[in-house]
Amino acid sequence: MSEWSNVILKNIAEFNPRESIKKGEIAIKIGMDKLQPFCRDIPEIEHKVFSGGTKFRNGDTIMARITPCLENGKTAMVNVLNDDEVGFGSTEYIVLRAKKGITNPHFLYYLVCSSTVRELAIKSMVGSSGRQRVQTDVIENMELLVPCLKKQRIIGDFLKKIDDKITVNNKINRNLADQVSAIYKSWFVDFELYDGVCPDTWKTATLGDLAEVSSGKRPPMKQTDKTDDVAIPLVGAASIMGYTNDVLYDSKILVTGRVGTHGVIQRFNEKCWPSDNTLVITTARYEFVYQTLQEIDYASMNRGSTQPLITQGDLKKTEIIIPTVDVLDKFEVLTGGLMEEYEKNRVENIKLAELRDTLLPKLMSGELDVSEIDFRW
Repeated sequence: MSEWSNVILKNIAEFNPRESIKKGEIAIKIGMDKLQPFCRDIPEIEHKVFSGGTKFRNGDTIMARITPCLENGKTAMVNVLNDDEVGFGSTEYIVLRAKKGITNPHFLYYLVCSSTVRELAIKSMVGSSGRQRVQTDVIENMELLVPCLKKQRIIGDFLKKIDDKITVNNKINRNLADQVSAIYKSWFVDFELYDGVCPDTWKTATLGDLAEVSSGKRPPMKQTDKTDDVAIPLVGAASIMGYTNDVLYDSKILVTGRVGTHGVIQRFNEKCWPSDNTLVITTARYEFVYQTLQEIDYASMNRGSTQPLITQGDLKKTEIIIPTVDVLDKFEVLTGGLMEEYEKNRVENIKLAELRDTLLPKLMSGELDVSEIDFRW
């Protein structure tokens, strides 16, 4: 610990650095909705006309400053821009940039993700209920115990290797998902095996004929932290929105949005609690129904006036084409093998994230030294 010292965060990181994008210019935008909870990488970007917002470059850390995005772990490291390119995003971001020769960018990202910074940031939030924001000056003036630059690089690189492996697995999974989607489209949309014509033996029916649809339930009042030994994912309309100690499902299910976001289909084969803004689908034709759900026009079912709403009855009544049993069996076998690899990678990523989150506070406090560890996959 002799190489660690107390520092003020603004002395090792530049806050909301000045950058320039001309108004009306098209630039890469990273919206708040694109950030995934407790995920370093940014999975999706947009090209939008710039009219305002925070600005950043590759290597910068962007942290949500508004509730519930901060509590849900919306903090990322920008890595989707070209050299010398400037992107922009929500005004509800705090942008942090490592000071050259003082701070390692990867160490800074993991420092901001650590409970030391997150808990103080959450406690500093002010404003009306539901619209509370972090006070930037409180974050800037945090006093933290930080190692020398050499140690920062070691810690940052160690944690980076875990996230890099998660990234590789995600890329493999996108490829696997694309293959399965292509097979589905070939068989059941373009009918390429049947000269482009739907076979007479296939029937038009409803999703309810092939799957059970039910609503999720209101989340338990008592929630927990992701690092808890029995943290159960609390599933929202588009992603995991938190953690609880209670279990609602312990089986293979599909989850999509009931209120708010529609069309995002989440796969679960472990204990979870789908919230009351979701619909839960159970079926023996898991892969076929998973693909079919991604083809549905959810906008046509919307009942909401102030925000989108779909009922379980609406989803059950959705018309679909159901092939013969032998064709469904062949599809499940063919795609099931590909998606089995997908599931292995997904589960491995959960374990890797748990490992990273367990090591993070120990590394950031100096309790664990990884200087002599040769970490390889």
